[in-house]
Amino acid sequence: MAGGRKRSTAVGFGAVLLWALLAVLTVWSEPVPPFQLAAMCFAVGGLLGLVWAGVTGQWDQLTRIPPGVYVFGTIALFSYHALYFAALRLAPPAGAGLIAYLWPLLIVLLSSLLPGERLHRGHVVGAVAGFAGAAVILTGPLDAESFGQLLGYAFAFLCAITWSSYSLLSRRLGDIPTASVAVFCLGSAVMAVLVHLFVEETVWPMDPLGWWAVAGLAAGPVGIAFFLWDVGVKRGNIQLLGVLSYAAPVLSTLALVAAGEAAPTWSLLVATILITGGALIAARASERG
Repeated sequence: MAGGRKRSTAVGFGAVLLWALLAVLTVWSEPVPPFQLAAMCFAVGGLLGLVWAGVTGQWDQLTRIPPGVYVFGTIALFSYHALYFAALRLAPPAGAGLIAYLWPLLIVLLSSLLPGERLHRGHVVGAVAGFAGAAVILTGPLDAESFGQLLGYAFAFLCAITWSSYSLLSRRLGDIPTASVAVFCLGSAVMAVLVHLFVEETVWPMDPLGWWAVAGLAAGPVGIAFFLWDVGVKRGNIQLLGVLSYAAPVLSTLALVAAGEAAPTWSLLVATILITGGALIAARASERG
């Protein structure tokens, strides 16, 4: 049982690794508007999920899932990514990403409310250290005069609330098969299309890089990652997984640096040390718990 929990936690961390590419691929997908981008990515991710469900023989299970679960998952996935894409369009990616990555801290701290879970002092210390490391990434001042930036940061904060709530509630739905995520994706695609038609003008990628970015988002951070995360939060150590998720802003920043979208700084080194240390502290607390 313990081994299975560790494997599930590792699977969930695979989603974190994929999400490290979310910011850079979103930047490269410009000028595609947020809701159109969400629709494109969710449609591909959902279709890939249905293929996987068919190959693994989970079609019958999908028909027995209560409709309320589908509504919950669809709204959560749609809301988070629409807010995230909008945040990165309105505010600097590093700042918006930092605020959006408040969700690991919320997961670690609020997980103590779940049945059978306990919040140890090591989890709190690790979470605080991890958040301090993530905060170091934000090196530039916030532009309080820019309404667009402030709105982007507000969207990013709503991202954190949405994803932490979705993750914790998914834990309570542990008997729901992971294949259900495919339906969440397709439902989110439909919602994104409807909103897009009312509030946005259709703009397609302008070059091959833009198309590759959209394809990469659909296959990875807005595709496979959902299924990996579902396994992690339902069957893994959710407190440890929440703290390990602090690696995402660092890895995301490294990806931006490697892509030439951000410059390397000493603050990145300090953030890496704090985040890694926080994860190790939380890992020891989980082993003792």
